[in-house]
Amino acid sequence: MRYVLAMHVVAVLALDGVVAFDLAVPGQVFGSSTTGENVPLYEVRVCGMPGGTETSATVGRMRVEPPFGLDALAAADTIVVPGHDRLHDRGHAADHPAEVLDALRDAASRGTRIASICVGAFVLAAAGLLDGRRATTHWMYACRLARLHPRVEVDASVLFVDDGQVLTSAGVAAGIDLCLHLVRRDHGAATAARTARRIIMPPQRDGGQAQFIRHEDPPDGGTALQPTLAWLEANLHRPLALEDIARHASVSVRTLTRRFREQAGTTPQQWLSRARVRRAQQLLESTDLPVERVAAEAGFGSPVTLRAHFARRVGASPQSYRAAFRARAS
Repeated sequence: MRYVLAMHVVAVLALDGVVAFDLAVPGQVFGSSTTGENVPLYEVRVCGMPGGTETSATVGRMRVEPPFGLDALAAADTIVVPGHDRLHDRGHAADHPAEVLDALRDAASRGTRIASICVGAFVLAAAGLLDGRRATTHWMYACRLARLHPRVEVDASVLFVDDGQVLTSAGVAAGIDLCLHLVRRDHGAATAARTARRIIMPPQRDGGQAQFIRHEDPPDGGTALQPTLAWLEANLHRPLALEDIARHASVSVRTLTRRFREQAGTTPQQWLSRARVRRAQQLLESTDLPVERVAAEAGFGSPVTLRAHFARRVGASPQSYRAAFRARAS
């Protein structure tokens, strides 16, 4: 079968005071996403108001002249709103250019997918796009977002929130996690993993992972968590109990659970379940193995268990996921 892929247009909205790192993230992630034959999957367009914009960065300010205007948002399949330093306490829509909010509302009414990085969530909230939705932002600004926009269900504990058409993420590197998640949604786990390798980013951070993760050196006689994670990835097909994982890490079950909370932001069981679902996704995308074999290779043991975990994390059955992925690719 010959695959023909339509270019997905990502519009990045550069408002005045845009955070330089946030502005660069979508271009880095989506611009690094290709097919196995190195065919680009996305076209990234930086859009802004007439006259350019000044970026916010810890190393100093820079002037950016976006090559596209706000009218380019109408042609976008996905719009990403990075964070900016123009946060105010005094109000809502008045803090942002009316033409920007109108353009975002028009895009949402057309079904365009819209995402924010860090405090870019304030712009989406001002446009009314987060009303009645669960959303997140950088933990330092979560209380302000909730106070200014009481109709938004603010969750300051997670890396990102996927609410379907509208997505929000926490600060800094969480924007990378969100963009990789969108690549995974669009083109599958294998493409997202390939993109993550290119930008030297671990692909396994899920939206529900905690914003607050401690990265401390292990105590004397202890071991770092990364070797255990690599061992788990290599042994997903095996029935693994907490005691098995703790034995490999040379720690007690209690210490193992604490280290997972501190260094991975989740529990060993949750991490293992997510890793097995990702493995199942990869097998469904890249092979014609029957679901029974996929379940065994991913470590679920039975198709029934695979279907339960897959439905909870992906929102579809393995069969429908495979069919949808093949349909998108063809």
